[in-house]
Amino acid sequence: MNKLFLCALLLVSSISLAQRPEGQRPDPIIISGTVLDQETGAPLEYATLVLQSVRNPDRVTGGISDATGKFSVETMPGRYNVRVEYISFKTYELPEQVFRESTDLGVVRLSLDVEQLEAVEVVGERTTVELRLDKKVYNVGSDLTVKGGSVTDVLDNVPSVTVDVEGNISLRGNESVRILINGKPSALSGLSPDALQQLPAEAIEKVEVITNPSARYDAEGTAGILNIILKQSKTTGLNGSVNVNVGTPTSYGGNLSLNLRRDKFNFFTNTSYRYRSGPGNALFEQENFNPDGTTASFQNEYRDYQRQSDGFNTNIGFELFLDDTSSITNSFVYRKSDGDDTIDIDFENFDASGNPTIERERFTNELEDEEDIQYSVNYQKKIDDNGHELTMDYQYSTGSEIENSIINEEIIGESIDFDTEQTINDETQKNQLLQMDYVLPFGKENASQFEFGYRGTFNNFNTDFDFGVLENGVLDSNPNFSNELNYKEYVNALYTQLGSKFGKFNLLGGLRMEASDIGVELVDTDEVTNKKYTDWFPSLFLGYEFSETEQLTLSYSRRLRRPRSRFINPFPSRSSNTNLFQGNPDLDPTYTDAYDFGYLKRWDKITFNTSIYFNNSTGVFQFITQETGDFVRIENPGFDATLPIGPDNLETIDIPVQARTPINLANDKRYGLEFTTTYTPKRNWRITWNLNLFQQQLRGDYTYENSQGEEIIQNFDADNLTWFTRVSAKIPLPGKIDFQTNLFYRGPTKDAQTNRKGILSTNLAFSKDVIKDKATLSLNVSDLFNSRKRRSEIRTENIASYSEFQWRVRQINLSFLYRFNQKKNERGDRQRGGGDDDFEEEG
Repeated sequence: MNKLFLCALLLVSSISLAQRPEGQRPDPIIISGTVLDQETGAPLEYATLVLQSVRNPDRVTGGISDATGKFSVETMPGRYNVRVEYISFKTYELPEQVFRESTDLGVVRLSLDVEQLEAVEVVGERTTVELRLDKKVYNVGSDLTVKGGSVTDVLDNVPSVTVDVEGNISLRGNESVRILINGKPSALSGLSPDALQQLPAEAIEKVEVITNPSARYDAEGTAGILNIILKQSKTTGLNGSVNVNVGTPTSYGGNLSLNLRRDKFNFFTNTSYRYRSGPGNALFEQENFNPDGTTASFQNEYRDYQRQSDGFNTNIGFELFLDDTSSITNSFVYRKSDGDDTIDIDFENFDASGNPTIERERFTNELEDEEDIQYSVNYQKKIDDNGHELTMDYQYSTGSEIENSIINEEIIGESIDFDTEQTINDETQKNQLLQMDYVLPFGKENASQFEFGYRGTFNNFNTDFDFGVLENGVLDSNPNFSNELNYKEYVNALYTQLGSKFGKFNLLGGLRMEASDIGVELVDTDEVTNKKYTDWFPSLFLGYEFSETEQLTLSYSRRLRRPRSRFINPFPSRSSNTNLFQGNPDLDPTYTDAYDFGYLKRWDKITFNTSIYFNNSTGVFQFITQETGDFVRIENPGFDATLPIGPDNLETIDIPVQARTPINLANDKRYGLEFTTTYTPKRNWRITWNLNLFQQQLRGDYTYENSQGEEIIQNFDADNLTWFTRVSAKIPLPGKIDFQTNLFYRGPTKDAQTNRKGILSTNLAFSKDVIKDKATLSLNVSDLFNSRKRRSEIRTENIASYSEFQWRVRQINLSFLYRFNQKKNERGDRQRGGGDDDFEEEG
C-alpha cells in the first residue's frame, strides 16, 4: 500500500513538473475594459486603471485608456483591488478581485464628481500666470473678448502689452519688442503688423512675456520678447475644432484646426480664411507761423479710411517619432492676403484771419498683394529622461508685398486738377535660419544645467520704390523720389549658460556673442553703407523661493534693437503731400541694459505679481517731425488781380511740408513699476488688474539741414511720467452664460516733440456652451464706446499741429466654435499633468 501511494505521488509530481518547469513564473494575463462618460456615453481617453495587490499593497500596476476609452493591461494572476480613475469623475472601485485568467471588465461608466469638478475648474481659471526664472507665461485660451479676433487682439489683453491704434505692439510702453512664433521668427509675423491680424486668436495656446531674456534668446528687442505658442493637441487620435465668425463693420471668416496623433507620428494643421473691412478716420489741424511768430495761415486735413482685406493662412506640420527618444518635425506655412484701401483727404486752407482760401480733395486708392511661404524642419534627440537633449532647426522663408497707389487731387469748386500721381512699392525678402541647442543637466538630482548653442540668421530685403506722374496710363517716374533699396542682415550667434539650484536659490548666468554684418544699398543713387560689429550680451538671473507660493527674481541682460523695414526705408509716403512719412537708412542699433526685480505671491484666491525695472538705452531712435523747407504751392482761385497783393489776397498759397522720420538720439532711461493681481472669489469668477507706471528721461540734440540750406538745431530733452492700466473681469451669468469685460486706459505721454492725450477703451464679451458642451457661441464687442483714438499735439519752430487718429471703429463679432473628439479646456491633458512643462507652478 505504501509503495502504491509512493508511486502515485511520484506520478503527480512528474505531471506537475512537466506542466511548470522549475523556476518559471505563471503566464501573465490581460485585464481589459472600456471607460465611458455615464452622462454623454462618450469614451474617456486617458482614464487610469489601477491594480493594487491585496497581499502586497506597495505593488501597484495599471495603464490608461486610449482614444476609444479602451484599456488593456498585462499583469500576473493574483488578488487585486481594482480602481478606474479620471479627473473630475467619481472613482470606480472593485475590491479584492481574484484574477486567474485574462478578464474583460466590460463597460465602466463614470459619473461626474461635482465637488471635485468645482475644485478642478477653479484651478483651471487660476492658471493664468506663472513666474519663471527668465519669463512669465500667460494662458490666454479662456479669454472671451478675443473670440473671432486675431493675434493682435490677444496680445492687447496680455498684461504689460499694449497695441496702439495702428496695430504696433509695445511691451511696457516700448515698441522695440521681438515677436516669435513657437520660439522662432516666422512668416506668420510677415513684413508688417497687419500680417499678425491674419492669424486667428483661436490658434493660440499661450503667450510668453520675456521682459528680460536670457542668453538663450536673440539679443534683438530692447523691450524684450513675446513668444506666441500655437495650440497643438497631444491627444491620441483625430481631434480638432471648426470656428466660423461674422462681424460688423463687415467681417467674416473661418478656422479649421486638426490634429491626428498615432504612436509613430503626429499630423497637425491650422487653416483660416478672413475677410475684414476696417473703416477709420483722422484729423490734422495745422497752424503755420511767420518768422516773427505771428500766424501766417491755417490748414485742416480730414481723412477717411476705407480698408478691405482678405487673407488665407495655413500651417501644416508632420512630426515623425523615430523612436522613444528622437523625432523629426516638418512644417509648412503659407499666407496670402489682398487689400483694397482708399484714403479720402479733404484739405481746408484759411488765411491768417481764419477766412477760407482754398479747399481741395486728395484721393488715394491703394491695392496691396502680400504672400509669404515658410518651410522648417526640426530634429530633437532626448538623450535621457532627465532633460539631456539636442535640438537642431533649419528654416527658410520668402515673402513679397506689392503696394500700388493711384493719387488724384483737385481744388473744390474749380476746374483745376493736379497731376495724377502713382507710387509702386515692391518689397521682397528671403530669410534663412540655422539653430542648434544642447542641454545637459548634471549634479546631484540634476540640480544644475549647462547649455550652449548656435544661431545663424541670414536675411535679405529688397524694396523697389517708384513715384511719378501718371500720363495716359503710363508712369513718368520722378528720379528724385524713386529708388531701390537692398538691405542685408547676417547675424551669427553663439551662446552658453549655466544654471543651478542651491536650496531655495536658483542661479542662471549666460553670455551671448553676436557678429553682425549689415549692408544698406540705394541702387539708383549708388549709396552703399556697410556695418560690421561684434557684440557681447551677458545675462544673469537669481531666484529665491520662500515657498511653493512665494518667490523673488532678480535679473540683468543686455539687448539691442536693429533698425529695419519701415525704419530704414527712405521712400516717402504720398498719402498727403504736406505731411510725409519716411525712414532713415543710416540708423544705427540701439543698445539697452535692462534690470528687473520681480515678486510673486499666491494665496488661496489671490495671486499678486509685481516687478520693478530699469532700462538704460543708448543710441535710441524714434520718430520726429521735421520741417523740410519745401512748400506745396497752390494757385489761389480767389485771387483778385485788381486788388493789392497782401496776406488776404495772394496769387499763390505756399503750404510748408513736414516729414516724420526716425533718428538716433543720445540716451533714454526708463524707471518702471508694474503689478498684476488676480482674484478668484468663487468658482468661474476671475478679476484681474494690471498697472504699469514708468518714468522716461530722454536726452539728446539733433541737427539737420533742410532743403533751403538752413541748419536746424533741435533739442529733444524730455521727461515723461506715464502709465497704463487694464482691468478684466470674468463672471458667470444666469443661463450658464459667461461674461467678460476688459477696461483699458493709457495715460497721457510726451516725447521730444509730441504730447499725446490719454486713451480709454472698453471690450466686452458673452459666451455660452451649446450642443452638450461640444460647441461655444461667443459675442464680443471691441471698443464699446468707439473711443480708441490717438490724439496728439506737435510743435516745431514754425508749425503747431493737433491730430486725431482712429485706426478702426468699434467692432462687433459673433463666433461659433465646434470641437470634435476634444474636451473643453483639454481635461484629458490636465490628467496627464498638463502635457507641458511650462505649467509646473500654476498661478
